[in-house]
Amino acid sequence: MNLRVLSDKDAPFMLEWMHDTSVVENLQANFATKTLEDCKQFILSAQDTSENVHLAIVDDADTYMGTVSLKHICDRRAEFAITIRTCAMGQGYARFAMAEIIRLGFEKLFLDTVYWCVAPENKRAVRFYDKNGYPRVSLGELECALRFYRPEQAKNYIWYAVNRDHSD
Repeated sequence: MNLRVLSDKDAPFMLEWMHDTSVVENLQANFATKTLEDCKQFILSAQDTSENVHLAIVDDADTYMGTVSLKHICDRRAEFAITIRTCAMGQGYARFAMAEIIRLGFEKLFLDTVYWCVAPENKRAVRFYDKNGYPRVSLGELECALRFYRPEQAKNYIWYAVNRDHSD
């Protein structure tokens, strides 16, 4: 397992998870309308890492298994996001990628906080975060997130955050 810069060769695998309802049914965006060209454009835009870091999660043969991201990097905080192809679920890719991107955020980007949210209906994700000991936080602790979510939308999510001081 490894993380690397996204590449054009990842686009077909990225489109695969975007059109897999079992992967995207509880995500915020409408991925069903995305095309291969949309994936290639996202990969191209991901080369600019000033506000977002999007990396490919790959197996030992360098095959794309998902994307892990730190988004909205600002004021020493970033929002975490991850998507994994169905074939990679339950194989340790999410656990590995999450730990690595958080480590990168703290050690290389000098972040103080990495936060994220999940819809309560996304039981698989909630179970994963809770099982792996990621702390739930109140939305009040993450005022920065309200820049990217409507208040009525934000209050319906379960929020998590990891701080540099408590990242072990």
